[in-house]
Parts: sequence; C-alpha cells; structure tokens
Amino acid sequence: MTVRIAELAMAILMGVFSLYLMYKSAELPIGWIPDEGPGGGAWPFWLSVLMLLSCIGVLVNWVRRKGPVAVSEETYIEKGVLVDVGLVALALIITVGLFKFVGVYVALPLFLIFYMRFLGNHSWKLTIFFAIAIPIVTFFFFDIALRIILPKGITEPLFYPLYKMFL
Repeated sequence: MTVRIAELAMAILMGVFSLYLMYKSAELPIGWIPDEGPGGGAWPFWLSVLMLLSCIGVLVNWVRRKGPVAVSEETYIEKGVLVDVGLVALALIITVGLFKFVGVYVALPLFLIFYMRFLGNHSWKLTIFFAIAIPIVTFFFFDIALRIILPKGITEPLFYPLYKMFL
C-alpha cells in the first residue's frame, strides 16, 4: 500500500467515524448549560466536527494532488514499524481497560511510563515528571474546571478530600 492510498483510506475512515461520533454525541446536550457548563456531548461533538473538517481538507488535497503526502508512491509502513505500532495499540487498549478498575489517574501514568521510558527511551526524570504532571493537569481540567468526572475505580475514595476543597 502506498502513502497516497493510505491517506485516502484514513481520511474516509476518520470522516465516517467523525459523523458517527457527532451523531452519538448529539444524543446529549452539545451546547452550554447555564450554571453547569458544557453539555455532556459538547466536547465530543465539536471535536468531531473539527475532525470531519480536517478529513475534508485531506480529501481536497488528495484530489488536487497537493502536498508531498498526496502524491507519494512510497511504501506506507515498513514491517518492522508494525511491531512498534502494535505495542502502542496494545498498551492503549490495556490502559483503557484499566480505567474501570484502577481509574484514569493510575492507568494514565502507567501508560506514560511504558510509552516514554520503554518505547521512547526518555530519561527517568522526564518520564516521572510527565507521569505525575499530566494526571494532575487532567484532574484539574476535567474534574474541577469542566466538572466532567473521569473514572477513578478503586482509587475514588482518595479523591473525596479534593472534591471537598474544590467543588
């Protein structure tokens, strides 16, 4: 498969997926709810709209043969790279599977440690920094600022004091 064909296939696939996500997200309110914030479907819906617009842009460039990717006849992916992509995909599936049991704020750092240290070969210092900082930022952004409570699994009781302080 060439890079050009792979780009076309992904633009179509992601465009269809965007439409599906827009449809499902619209089952919930997608606008601003007074005294509450964005409706439950707002972020997924509007991000899906942006994703669809991006897919349309890719398709327009593909048809016009504009850009290096749109004209590339090179092989899309080498066999050795498939192993790395497979490892990341498997790690993400495991991470999402862990959300229900140990919560986002345990699963996310575990994924970051695996990805950054063992796949990316980054230093332990940088890895630990991001494994701690990203969940903290995520907590304050979703749980506190947007009031979108992410799954916490068995760690939920640890968050009660934070909810009392900030909500």
